[in-house]
Amino acid sequence: MFINHKIILSNQKRKMKPLTTVKQLKLQANTLRQDLLEMLLHAGSGHTAGPLGLAEIFTALYFNILKHNPKQPLWENRDRLILSNGHVCPIRYVALAHAGYFPREELFTFRHLGSRLQGHPSRTDLPALELSTASLGQGLGAAVGMALAAKLKKQHHKIYCITSDGEHDEGSTWEAVNAAQKYKLNNLINIIDRNNIQISGNTEKIWPLESLKAKYLAFNWQVYVINGHDFKQILTTVKKAQHATKPVCIIAKNIPGKGVSFMENNFEWHGKAPNAEEAAKALAELKKERVKLT
Repeated sequence: MFINHKIILSNQKRKMKPLTTVKQLKLQANTLRQDLLEMLLHAGSGHTAGPLGLAEIFTALYFNILKHNPKQPLWENRDRLILSNGHVCPIRYVALAHAGYFPREELFTFRHLGSRLQGHPSRTDLPALELSTASLGQGLGAAVGMALAAKLKKQHHKIYCITSDGEHDEGSTWEAVNAAQKYKLNNLINIIDRNNIQISGNTEKIWPLESLKAKYLAFNWQVYVINGHDFKQILTTVKKAQHATKPVCIIAKNIPGKGVSFMENNFEWHGKAPNAEEAAKALAELKKERVKLT
């Protein structure tokens, strides 16, 4: 058992009952991965590796960590979640569907004309999103603004931001990092998807980032480095972050394409969807994993 949240019922503003065991969370992550692949297959386009690698992070957020209400997506006291690397939105859409924000069937409209589920998130189409994101390097700055506004309004929700390692190539990201420490935004938690790939190759070959930990420490952030597929590490680290006295950076070491052997650590899967044969092979691996989990 981990974070044992209570179900809050007040003026219909409630927090979901969380999943609290590793087995429950692993099964949920497996479900998200399977639906993700079917959604991408149906769309015929989209990003695969990054979303697969973030399944544990999004499972932990939507089914244990976040204070949110699918029936009232704009509830004022909700935690805010900014997805700066908007191209990995398929995993967020799948998590939202399973959390109850919209019917699962809507997932299969992904990237279709007129769908609310665009290839990059649009907050005007889906009110559960806090920000429209596509251009990398902008999300953390917006999260800093939200965290500062919450401080000024004396609000107590948290602002979580998911950023890619690749967007740390952008100077705007580091301006936001500096602003967060200036304003002592201890209500801000930045989770970096450290999967070491970009669309054109390995991050360290394209634009060296290391040491990310040392860089964030130099900007006076609290920094944790975790295995982004280990639920115990994710939950215990976020719990520490929720009580921090300074902005927090969680560097989540993730495997792009996680769960599908021929996709793992292969940057070529950054921005393409599987065909029918590839999807069938991938789903067979995930179903085999699910049998082991049960």
